[in-house]
Amino acid sequence: MRRTALLSILAFPILHAHGQSPTWADDVACIVYSHCTSCHHPGAIGGEHLDLMTYAAAALDAESIAESVQDRSMPPWPPDQAYRALAHARTISQEEIDIIAAWAAAGAPEGEPGNAPPPPVYTNAAEITAPDVSVIMDEYVIPPISTDLYRCFVLPTGTTADHFIQRLEVIPGNRQVVHHVLVYQDTTGQAAALDAADIDPGYTAFGGIGVNDAKLIGIWVPGSPVLSTPAGMGIKLFAGADLVIQVHYPADSDAQSDSTRVNIAYAPPGFTREIAIAPALDHLITITDGPLIIPPNEVRTFHAQYTIPIPVAVTAVGPHAHLLGRSMRSWAITPAQDSVPLISIPDWDFHWQGMYEFRNPVYLPAGTVLHGEATYDNTTNNPENPNDPPNWVFLGEGTTDEMMLFYFAYTFGFPSDTLIVVDDGSHPAHHADCTTDFNIGMAERPAGNFIRLAPMPATDHVQLLGAAAGDELLLRDLQGRLVMRQRLNGTLTELSVGSLARGPFAAEVRNTRGVAIHRSILLLQ
Repeated sequence: MRRTALLSILAFPILHAHGQSPTWADDVACIVYSHCTSCHHPGAIGGEHLDLMTYAAAALDAESIAESVQDRSMPPWPPDQAYRALAHARTISQEEIDIIAAWAAAGAPEGEPGNAPPPPVYTNAAEITAPDVSVIMDEYVIPPISTDLYRCFVLPTGTTADHFIQRLEVIPGNRQVVHHVLVYQDTTGQAAALDAADIDPGYTAFGGIGVNDAKLIGIWVPGSPVLSTPAGMGIKLFAGADLVIQVHYPADSDAQSDSTRVNIAYAPPGFTREIAIAPALDHLITITDGPLIIPPNEVRTFHAQYTIPIPVAVTAVGPHAHLLGRSMRSWAITPAQDSVPLISIPDWDFHWQGMYEFRNPVYLPAGTVLHGEATYDNTTNNPENPNDPPNWVFLGEGTTDEMMLFYFAYTFGFPSDTLIVVDDGSHPAHHADCTTDFNIGMAERPAGNFIRLAPMPATDHVQLLGAAAGDELLLRDLQGRLVMRQRLNGTLTELSVGSLARGPFAAEVRNTRGVAIHRSILLLQ
């Protein structure tokens, strides 16, 4: 028995009223199905090395599972939740870690098989069942590779007008080899030219897609939900844009094929605030102690800052660096000198980076100063160092170059935007009556039944589309005062708002149990 497992079982000698050790059926299966099997099931990227869908398979690796959750290398979630709680976090609680450790230390008992919850069902079916745009890359056979491959594929959309994206879904063609996908849009045609110059489907690019003016619009990693923008907000898809997906194929994925698809659903007609995604903190313009050069055998820290000229609602943040990165952190200082933590990644891992959504949009008034800090380790202590021995590293998009970017998803903001709920923090934690619904969030209605207020902006009346009889609408002004409260009945779907002042209001819809099932901004004009 290993020392770590022994310490855990000593810390939790009795976990049940009857003094029994945790069992797979009663305690561990629910945790594993909630946190692990989205990657560790047959056909998924982690399933080939570790299949956790059955007791027999999990029990064989019980000790390594315990060690992985104890050192928090699994499930992979680089951001520090104590610095800032982020949406859809792939995290596991200390209680759950202790249960797994005690189970492994006790010899991984199965318990009564009939008590185990049914395992979740994973398919490659689309969640956006009626997409406005659905594009798929040509089948690509991965050549022999000994290092990770970053391959870009151009997917023309054929759009003839601008639209706002409300939902974006990436469906990997081969989940065993697709590590993550970055989704860009390109209106310059440069990506298509790079693709045409390569005899095989797509072209290789490491740091980005090799197009300076391309705009990042989405990121997919195993286990991530469909990207959804808050109600009344959307990411603009420009007419004639090409989607360009950068697909990360891990080393030793050769001889396998992939054909990844992207589905997009547009925002409904009406007023939509555009969400832009831009590196407001970067290694060229806003860096304060550049240039970004890391000498061999040194650890260096760089900073960037930018003053926001308008009030914004920030919905997501995404730091980006390469292999020398060791930590990245961003925060904001408001004109009132309040410090607003945004994201901290204390142990940077190039292979696990993404665009991280906030549980509620973060409102930052005009004059707020964004700050970014990144530390790079160009010594032999860095196992990811691409140079042996360490060499000079400069700014660039190549494998052995470095970058420092902090992407922000933002739109023109109102203080009441903080009332919009993206993720209420509910968590698929361990519990006795575990079911197969392991999704994080507040889903109270069948898939596809989304509540929205229309028209937007409204004048005299507003309709609650997708709401049900018995639901209740609450409107609050920017000071948080309740100005309207109205319950829907079987015939009332349109409410009069003509007597209210013109401007933005925080809208909340509650179901018959008083649970908030929708929050957004209602603009009256």
